[in-house]
Amino acid sequence: MQYDFNSIEKKWQEYWAKNQTFQAKNDSEKEKFYVLDMFPYPSGAGLHVGHPLGYIASDIYARYKRHKGFNVLHPMGYDSFGLPAEQYAIQTGQHPADTTRVNIEGGVDKEGKKIEGYRKQLDRMGFSFDWSREVRTSNPDYYKWTQWIFIQLFNSWYNTDADKAEDIADLITSFEKNGNAGIHAACDEDTPSFSAKDWKTFTEKEKQELLLKYRLTYLAESEVNWCPALGTVLANDEIVNGVSERGGHPVVRKKMTQWSMRITAYAQRLLDGLQKVDWPQPLKDSQTNWIGRSVGASVDFNLKDFEDTISVFTTRPDTIFGVSFMTLAPEHELVGKITTPAQKEAVKAYIGATAKRSERERMADVKTISGVFTGAYAEHPFTKEPIPVWIGDYVLAGYGTGAVMAVPCGDQRDYDFAKHFGIDIPNIFEGVDISEEAFADKENTVIANSDFLNGLPYKEATKKVIAELEKLGQGEGKVNYRLRDAVFSRQRYWGEPFPVYYDGDGLPHMIEEEHLPITLPEVDKYLPTETGEPPLGNATEWAWDTVTKKVVANSKIDNEKVFALDLNTMPGWAGSSQYFNRYMDPKNEKEIFSQEAINYWQDVDLYIGGSEHATGHLLYSRFWQKFMFDKGLVPKDEFAKKLINQGMITGTSAFVYRVNFLNLELELDLPNLIISRKLKDLADGDLEKAQKTRMTVINFLIANNYINANIADKIIPVVLPIHADVSLINASDELDLEAFRKWRPEFANTIFINENGEIIDFGEENYIVDREVEKMSKSKYNVVNPDAICEEYGADSLRLYEMFLGPLEQSKPWNTAGITGVHSFLKKLWRLYHGGANGAFEVNDEEPSKDSWKTLHKTIKKVEEDIENFSFNTSVSTFMIAVNELSSQKCASRKILEPLIILVSPYAPHIAEELWQKLGHEESISEAPFPKFEEKYLVESSKEYPISFNGKMRFKLELPLDLSKDEIESAVMAHEKTQQQLQGRTPKKVIVVPGKIVNIVG
Repeated sequence: MQYDFNSIEKKWQEYWAKNQTFQAKNDSEKEKFYVLDMFPYPSGAGLHVGHPLGYIASDIYARYKRHKGFNVLHPMGYDSFGLPAEQYAIQTGQHPADTTRVNIEGGVDKEGKKIEGYRKQLDRMGFSFDWSREVRTSNPDYYKWTQWIFIQLFNSWYNTDADKAEDIADLITSFEKNGNAGIHAACDEDTPSFSAKDWKTFTEKEKQELLLKYRLTYLAESEVNWCPALGTVLANDEIVNGVSERGGHPVVRKKMTQWSMRITAYAQRLLDGLQKVDWPQPLKDSQTNWIGRSVGASVDFNLKDFEDTISVFTTRPDTIFGVSFMTLAPEHELVGKITTPAQKEAVKAYIGATAKRSERERMADVKTISGVFTGAYAEHPFTKEPIPVWIGDYVLAGYGTGAVMAVPCGDQRDYDFAKHFGIDIPNIFEGVDISEEAFADKENTVIANSDFLNGLPYKEATKKVIAELEKLGQGEGKVNYRLRDAVFSRQRYWGEPFPVYYDGDGLPHMIEEEHLPITLPEVDKYLPTETGEPPLGNATEWAWDTVTKKVVANSKIDNEKVFALDLNTMPGWAGSSQYFNRYMDPKNEKEIFSQEAINYWQDVDLYIGGSEHATGHLLYSRFWQKFMFDKGLVPKDEFAKKLINQGMITGTSAFVYRVNFLNLELELDLPNLIISRKLKDLADGDLEKAQKTRMTVINFLIANNYINANIADKIIPVVLPIHADVSLINASDELDLEAFRKWRPEFANTIFINENGEIIDFGEENYIVDREVEKMSKSKYNVVNPDAICEEYGADSLRLYEMFLGPLEQSKPWNTAGITGVHSFLKKLWRLYHGGANGAFEVNDEEPSKDSWKTLHKTIKKVEEDIENFSFNTSVSTFMIAVNELSSQKCASRKILEPLIILVSPYAPHIAEELWQKLGHEESISEAPFPKFEEKYLVESSKEYPISFNGKMRFKLELPLDLSKDEIESAVMAHEKTQQQLQGRTPKKVIVVPGKIVNIVG
């Protein structure tokens, strides 16, 4: 009987769906185990073979824990809000809800493209997901609870004395009784002091504005990454090399009123919590560095000729007498106020240039030295000497106070800045030469030229200067964090609407919880309005009636009963910050989840996903979890005990070389030109060869009448590598030129030329692409479709192969040809159970041989150890060895083959279910008890001794292990092969090492 994997896999996938085999119960008497995958974003391109790597690993572990008797929760859903769907909607004129649904469920899009759908692709790979718990972040019944959490955050403040979030109503009560005296809270730096009497005299508007300074989610003017082309704010991780990751559009820095999350209130707890969880150390290090705890002092410098002060945070207050200038971030709020008329133009130009650079780019650029003097001076707190105030883009408005006190003798960046601009560099270190570089070794510092700090080491000087600053009222000891509050507004359509309306004074009000969700309105276009408002500004019914408690037409806004709703939506991380808890009780309409469900499941036992989410999703979701813990909603303040980062599967990308033409003076209609790899190689070489490439291109343009020879020197061709779809390339790396031209509209009229400047005519000459191994990604057009692999080799082969490629955490290259090895193994496994006539199924009840018992139990031991250590690749090797040995032993015993197929089941569940059924079982193999390892089957009762004569091994002899030294010698000497070797001689001596060797000498 042949191994018909396609029909077997279809049969069991239908069985699992019909019987809901993997549905978890919230009230089981079994011990719980929660396995979670980072849920996918459903794009129209579907899954490639790199996506399932983590899913296969988590599925193996989930199936293993079921075999071990656990009640396993292994859910799946979709992170279905986001910018890509919105951009696709803009391009194709479809509603993002429609494209998202088709991408998940399958169907045909507006352009007639058949889309298989994520759900069908996932099912085809045999994952044991509990689909009854599916969530989609874009469904109103899900984002109702995202909106609900937002309201809880708005109605909370952080009490630093209690070190937890508390109800804003308690804060208001304190204000009414005592003002904010004695209140220790995470709040805005500019929060004023006020008494109870003051509070009572404040208007309602003034009270609400003060409360916004304390709320855990609040409105504030923030520096953001603004992408004009996309019409939205972007997070730092959505920007690559200063342009948007999506589309490659320019990004600038600008100030906007945005919702922000006061994640900084949780900075220390986020650091401390990393000690509780079993997460990869590199990931913990990323979060630790991102949070960036530093201990030092806050210092206030009074400005000369102004009433304002510049506040700085420094980790080296002991060096305060070495301050020779101050640097403000170009965006600092004081820059416009203090800049002198003479410096205004230079400062304005510098600010404009800085706005075009992302924060990440500015932080990474440690080589460029740039800045402008404002013309203003601050006053040294002790010497009262004037200190020039500069602006420089290496200082960020959102980090610390947006200002630094520059001590060039003790900081290399300050030193280089001072040298570059000719600023004084006073030396405050005893016995140190700073003529060539700054001295940053604080542990070996002895302070000099610093008044009352002279002769003191770093730690003593730090304590003393903080005490003196506190006496002056110009500073205090402080712990600072690099972490900044998270901007939570996006100017997009396809995201969670804020449950917020604004009164006539522009103050925000939350919509009552019982009226959630506030669902996205229909709009005609998903672009910002002509007046620059976000896409929701295009909605005609987007106002809140406080009487009827309904969304009504904008024309009814009167700022008395009907008010404007928020036009922004929430960022992508909003929905992914609580999905793991919602999975526990996803159909609950009355609450985010029941306490029974959350107290049963508690937290995630195993979470598998990519390391790229370290400082995004994983940091934000930990913040939300800690907040929900403070509010008594969840029993644990860390949501995932163990996390594993799977590596990536790499693909072989293909590159062609497009010519871009740089010319700012002429308007020319130049062709879309792609040059051969050989011509490109010249451009990569020395200047002389690069000039040859340039002239080849120019001569082509002249010969084909694109330009006149007299303007040739004004044309500058630049060669850029671009990805080509690997499906358009054959095994010889030859590109199908016609298919390439049809692939994307912009390539329709592409001309290909060879190294001689001649047009490549496909058929007579081939265009050879360049190859490079990169991360497998739809954006790199180097993906392999798992559906095709499942069709040709089966899902079990795909699952085994992805695990066999190497350790889970490492990156691995994909090579489709390699899958034939594991496919052959599955066929051999099938034959092991079909040793009857004409391949009939044949398993007997005979007692296994000693060797078969040994093979089984060493396999049990190894596979269990491998799964527990997530070493899935070595398990696959172990299966191959076991099947080879059992085939050689001609084993057909049920006592061996039944437990063997349970071992294989987590890895290759379809073939396991089929063989389990053939073994006579009516129930699924999924919860069959995992075989127990028994040491006795691996205990050797005999030893095969190498028998040597004068140190040369001549034959082997198997003897019982319990023989004494004399008994071993007697048995060896009596053996006929020994007598043949000796030929009647008497040996001088016989060396016996029990359990190891026998050597006959002489």
